[in-house]
Amino acid sequence: MSAVGISPGPREVIRVKVGEGYDVLTGRGLLAESGTLLRELVGKAKVAVVTDSNVAQLWLEPLMVSLRMAGISVCSHVIPAGEEHKTLDTFGEIVRFFAENGLDRGDVAVALGGGVVGDMTGFAAGCYMRGVRYVQMPTTLLAAVDSSVGGKTAVDLPTGKNLVGVFHQPSMVICDADCLRTLPEVEWKNGMAEVVKTAVLSGGELFEKLESGEETDPVWMITRCVRYKSGVVERDEREQGERKLLNLGHTAGHAIECCSGYEIPHGLAVSMGLAIITRSAARAGQCSEDTAKRILNTLKASGLPLDCGYTAAALAEAALADKKRHGDSITLIIPGEIGGCRLEKVPAAELTAIFAKGTEA
Repeated sequence: MSAVGISPGPREVIRVKVGEGYDVLTGRGLLAESGTLLRELVGKAKVAVVTDSNVAQLWLEPLMVSLRMAGISVCSHVIPAGEEHKTLDTFGEIVRFFAENGLDRGDVAVALGGGVVGDMTGFAAGCYMRGVRYVQMPTTLLAAVDSSVGGKTAVDLPTGKNLVGVFHQPSMVICDADCLRTLPEVEWKNGMAEVVKTAVLSGGELFEKLESGEETDPVWMITRCVRYKSGVVERDEREQGERKLLNLGHTAGHAIECCSGYEIPHGLAVSMGLAIITRSAARAGQCSEDTAKRILNTLKASGLPLDCGYTAAALAEAALADKKRHGDSITLIIPGEIGGCRLEKVPAAELTAIFAKGTEA
């Protein structure tokens, strides 16, 4: 799809009160206004834009034009698209790009793209000169509703996902829903998996709309998801307690990604992981059959997959290599009810049996 149809419209601002605090802007037509929106933040600083080879074809030039028209000095770097490039090697490319273009501690990095670009640019910004400012400009639904907010940054290792990283909060997040018009269907579904996850955690109107299959305005969905996540992050920035709930579906989901060699994208894997833990919880009497049915039907209503094809043993082996493991235990997020999920620490030795309850027909 081509980058057409930019249409300014209403926007909302969500203030995330973590550290010095930052604004998340949601709306339409924001990318075209990015120079104006960033001018006060940037001042006389230089901006270094990082994007990927897919996004660059659509949105890099409009962003560069907007920044230059605002009098901002800007340079750009394009990395290969895809989770398989979320590596230490690519991270090295980004920090070298910063250095070669003379960035200093007063300058600003901009992550223009999906979760991979956002995670790696944020990680590079957090490490370069021991920390420079960065701005998230998500171009996928998944990044807009989840990874662009909260300051988690990382790269993958062959042994697991997001194993090397830092907490480094952005200085601003600009979510332009017009960018979502160029998404392939699979990328839209990737984002919808995180939207459904947030709806299960938060309950209320967001879940009700998704459950009904009602067509929902993307700006409304993004805003509701960001408001929920920002509240969680404010209360638990470093994921010591409540923020772990945001990993609903992710223990099995990350394992599915790993087992597939990252051919199954993150959102679809999270959908499968949410289905696994939901079925397992129902069969263990930890949630009602009605609750489980509502969650599974809502995933289906969004066109999301429920089954992965990997054995419980393979998933458990991959999951136990994940950073969520602590010694001989791992914390799972149990969907006890809509809007009422809870954390449960279980022995690592029991994980295969738990996954088996969720993968068996």
